[in-house]
Amino acid sequence: MNQRLIAITGGIGCGKSVVSNILRALEYPVYDCDSEAKRLMNDSNYIKSEISKKISCEAIALDGSINRPVLAKIVFNDNKLLSQLNTIVHSAVKEDIINWTKQHQTQHTLFVETAILYQSGINLFVDEVWEIQAPIDLRINRVILRNNTTAEDVQSRINSQQHNIEKLHDNTKYIVNDNIKPILPQILNLIKEL
Repeated sequence: MNQRLIAITGGIGCGKSVVSNILRALEYPVYDCDSEAKRLMNDSNYIKSEISKKISCEAIALDGSINRPVLAKIVFNDNKLLSQLNTIVHSAVKEDIINWTKQHQTQHTLFVETAILYQSGINLFVDEVWEIQAPIDLRINRVILRNNTTAEDVQSRINSQQHNIEKLHDNTKYIVNDNIKPILPQILNLIKEL
């Protein structure tokens, strides 16, 4: 059986998690790169050591855990350090995705949710991309409500996720999440095309 791996992507606040939760309700396995990266960062002494050496020793607390607010403040204000953090974490995440797909060998279609598809290199080994799109003002308002944060902080996160893509994945489909066009029919139509 040929297994298909499909990326769910889009910027912060676009609705990746909404699409992922619908797919889970439809009994499709979904690998969440954000939560799995956090798990790997918590469990890996190698990752913590690299963060301490290459980003800042202040990002590692006295108990050996990662001080996430400190790390976030450092990397989201410095694109070079954000890129360094991504390099440290991405190789572990990609390896974990490969192991995860092996654990789901009986599944024909698997999904990977990621905000940084192209920066992470995950685009190189997925068969298809579902990009979630939403107006920027709606995205900002969603994140402000969800995270109890400011518009400036959200814009900073959006800016850190922006990237110049020379070439989109050859098999990219779009889902509009603008609070007007229903999402479920769009997902079901894409599933029919598989």
